[in-house]
Amino acid sequence: MTDYRGEASIGARIRAARRERGYRTTRELAETLTGTKITESVLENIESGRKADLTLGQFLSIAYALRVPPSYLLAPLVRPSAHLDLQNITDDLQGLSAAEFDAWFSGASTGAHRPTSTAERNDRENLDAYRELFALRREIDRLNVVAALEVSERGGPDAGGASPALARMDALRARADELARLLSTSGFDTNTRES
Repeated sequence: MTDYRGEASIGARIRAARRERGYRTTRELAETLTGTKITESVLENIESGRKADLTLGQFLSIAYALRVPPSYLLAPLVRPSAHLDLQNITDDLQGLSAAEFDAWFSGASTGAHRPTSTAERNDRENLDAYRELFALRREIDRLNVVAALEVSERGGPDAGGASPALARMDALRARADELARLLSTSGFDTNTRES
């Protein structure tokens, strides 16, 4: 089976990803794209390259239905030095390698693409902090479950000494609070929890 991530065009990557994900026909995939106007015919045109300009909504709907990170469909990431093969993009974007494009597209502060302005650097740092904050909150939630299990196994909150999970949670909460303060100064609503 062809690795969709290395195909030479966005249409070919979508076709290979569709097949890899078990959709034998464009009709099968189109049937999952409820609420869109993406038909079997539209998918066939995208996959064949006859429709090179996808709307953002079409692209995201297809990527989500396939459960594929959008970057994998936009660039041949398994060939990091390959140049982009997208239509109607600026010469600057066209000149990026797949690795540089992925770093820029994902907002990664580390990677092949380097920010060219203070504003871009600050945006990337905020995005890193945002991602770290929500990762910490997920870990704190997980540790709450672990701590409850530890207490249950020891026979009560005072039996058997301090909980390693609780000690780790304290450190993570301190870092999460620090990140929340930093992000709130940049306009982020950090009181909202993921669902």
